[in-house]
Amino acid sequence: QVQLGESGGGLVQAGGSLRLSCARSSRTGNSYMMAWFRQAPGKEREFVGAISRNGGSTYYADSVKGRFTISLDKAKTTMYLQMNGLRPEDTAAYYCAASLKVWSSKQNWDEYDYWGQGTHVTVSS
Repeated sequence: QVQLGESGGGLVQAGGSLRLSCARSSRTGNSYMMAWFRQAPGKEREFVGAISRNGGSTYYADSVKGRFTISLDKAKTTMYLQMNGLRPEDTAAYYCAASLKVWSSKQNWDEYDYWGQGTHVTVSS
């Protein structure tokens, strides 16, 4: 069983920065592909970015590329989402997810086995 817990959300002005964290706990020694998704009110869940099991590869949605950065800590149990240059359209609930699937499925929310409870980010204009 894997548990994920996000933190770091809040209210920020446009142009500001936030860093979200996702702590992963697991009874097994498996490594996971991990990702961030977000969902704004009235909109569908949207892929934000993903990081490979060893942290060597990352991939981002076009909407956040160049502004957001995903990283892992040395133990590879905590994932971070550094968000710079925030825009009002980034306002959403942000969820981290973990998957044992292959890297090619990284953008598909239904390929992820475990989800956190979400943390809210509000960007004011």
